Amino acid sequence: MMIFARKMAGNLTPTQFSTLVRLFAEPEPISQNALGRLVAMDAATTKGVISRLEKQGLLTTERDRTDKRRYLLRSTEKGRALLRDVIPIVKDITEETVQPLTKREQVVFLKLLAKLT
Repeated sequence: MMIFARKMAGNLTPTQFSTLVRLFAEPEPISQNALGRLVAMDAATTKGVISRLEKQGLLTTERDRTDKRRYLLRSTEKGRALLRDVIPIVKDITEETVQPLTKREQVVFLKLLAKLT
């Protein structure tokens, strides 16, 4: 987390980054509930993260026309541009995080991490 905070210099938190990545991967608007499940956040955390990202103009929310209780989310061009800008930084973060490991350990670690997510 410290590496992420230092390298991102206030652009995004790890939770905000993973939320935007998942949202960006969705071809259609996705409900706030579904997005929260995809990034393993409870409802309160999801609401807070979504609210902060919306205030920054990185995503939009709109009421679902068929179910007024649900909000549908979609990424904005500003959000997609920010993601494109920070992906190289996140790759650097990953490299710095696994740097103490041997190449073999890095492969095993990343495979295990992928299995958990």
